[in-house]
Amino acid sequence: MNRQLNLKQMEETIKILIYIHAFFGGVGLITGIGSVIVKKGSLAHKRMGKLFSIGMIISSLVSMPVAWMPNHENLFLFLIGIFTIYLVLTGNRALKFITTQQAQWVDKVVSSAMLSFSIIMITIGVYSLLNNLSIGILYLIFGSIGFFLAINDFRFYKNIKTAGNRLLMAHISKMVGALIASVTAFIVAGLGIGSIIGWLLPTILGAIYIAHWRKKTVTNNLHSA
Repeated sequence: MNRQLNLKQMEETIKILIYIHAFFGGVGLITGIGSVIVKKGSLAHKRMGKLFSIGMIISSLVSMPVAWMPNHENLFLFLIGIFTIYLVLTGNRALKFITTQQAQWVDKVVSSAMLSFSIIMITIGVYSLLNNLSIGILYLIFGSIGFFLAINDFRFYKNIKTAGNRLLMAHISKMVGALIASVTAFIVAGLGIGSIIGWLLPTILGAIYIAHWRKKTVTNNLHSA
């Protein structure tokens, strides 16, 4: 009887945490889309960007313990939570480098953690595919992206003073990456579309948007040269 009561209380706690996670995830989704639409660098962009960061970090932090609770275990979502926090933190830090011109120990710790978890994701992905588990594709894709970004961070930290517009691109790429995570969560969890397409379509669209801004940045550099 006590065990059933404890399980019921735990389930109620989990439900509350999921509501909190969904609320702040919704805040992140709405303000993230808004910050993409409004003019970059405007007051509206900065305010929505701040709300987006707060929403995504809180939502991810809440989702991580839930992913380890009974009947809600989901290692992939736990790792995606870590990935999202990494993207938001490093995306915001990229703009601070404009004035500081130097990476701090916290930057290297965050990137090192992402590198470690990316290797774990890639390893799980390979193991899953060898055992004919389709989830392995997602582990491999997101693990490879995280690995590439983390490695690129350390290259970036060595040449911050000569980074120029790459600081802006680092910010855009990471923040759009976090928005991709928010949109993906909405499609998969909110709309219940858990197919490979549901997981990967936001990533594909986000990559196109990032490529657009990368091209625009290069064009601006050529015109100002």
